[in-house]
Amino acid sequence: MQDRRILVTGGAGFIGSNLANELATDNDVVVVDDCSLGTAENLDDAVEFQSRSVLDDDLPTDVDVVFHLAALSSYAMHEENPQQGARVNVEGFVNVVEQARDDGCDTVVYASTSSIYGSRTDPSPEDLPVTVNTGYEASKLARERYAEYFSNHYGLTTAGMRFFSVYQGYGGAEEHKDEYANVIAQFAEDIANGESPVLYGDGSQTRDFTYVDDIVRGTILAAEHELDGVYNVGTGDAYDFETVVEMINDELGTDIDPEYVENPIPESVYVHDTCADATKLTEATGWEPEIDLETGIERVCEPYQSETTL
Repeated sequence: MQDRRILVTGGAGFIGSNLANELATDNDVVVVDDCSLGTAENLDDAVEFQSRSVLDDDLPTDVDVVFHLAALSSYAMHEENPQQGARVNVEGFVNVVEQARDDGCDTVVYASTSSIYGSRTDPSPEDLPVTVNTGYEASKLARERYAEYFSNHYGLTTAGMRFFSVYQGYGGAEEHKDEYANVIAQFAEDIANGESPVLYGDGSQTRDFTYVDDIVRGTILAAEHELDGVYNVGTGDAYDFETVVEMINDELGTDIDPEYVENPIPESVYVHDTCADATKLTEATGWEPEIDLETGIERVCEPYQSETTL
């Protein structure tokens, strides 16, 4: 993608800043973020930053493409304030897309979630029946339904990206998020500092951990191909949390056991296992994951190893 005017909402956050910085090498990129979960320090100088809410009027939507990543992005955030979660995740989405449509933009790529598949050890295709057990999941499914409306009624191309367990280390754009950072970043930070990583239950839960660079590449391809509908972005491989801790220990040369605690999230709503079937995205764009978990963990751990050699 080159020579486009692009808006990235939530663009100072973890995934958003990686996306905005990548796009800014060949495009004119503006980021809108209220910095509740992001920081402008994540952004390169080439990115125009506006400290705004997606609920505001007069947003900079006179663009060629909108990447809408702004969200309250966890179960806990929504349980703390369900109304605010709905406003930001649903009303904010509608507000941004309406303003973009009024300004003549007809290409929108937005963040959905793999959580709506529930717990599955088999790869989940997009046509699998989905369910909603939390306010977070409800808000993301509502986005998909509104996106379908914008596509069917107004002819916009709206690609919903169902991300699977995106990760990067604290050496990337996650450090400021503390307890809301991805679990691999948290585990590595704890182990590197001689502390036990905390695992819910017995640590047997599995995730399709997908490195942020692969997520960014798939998201950009969705816009370049003007995709419509929903698409999984994941590796198709799942690892349990105990194995991840072992891999981080191996990479750092440490031997720190995890601490097992009772799961604070009710078992009735907790997603225990995830795994992507990304065939649909691959067939539409040629996208395939390029970074396996071993390589990703090497990248996550590299800053800690650099510190020990100074």
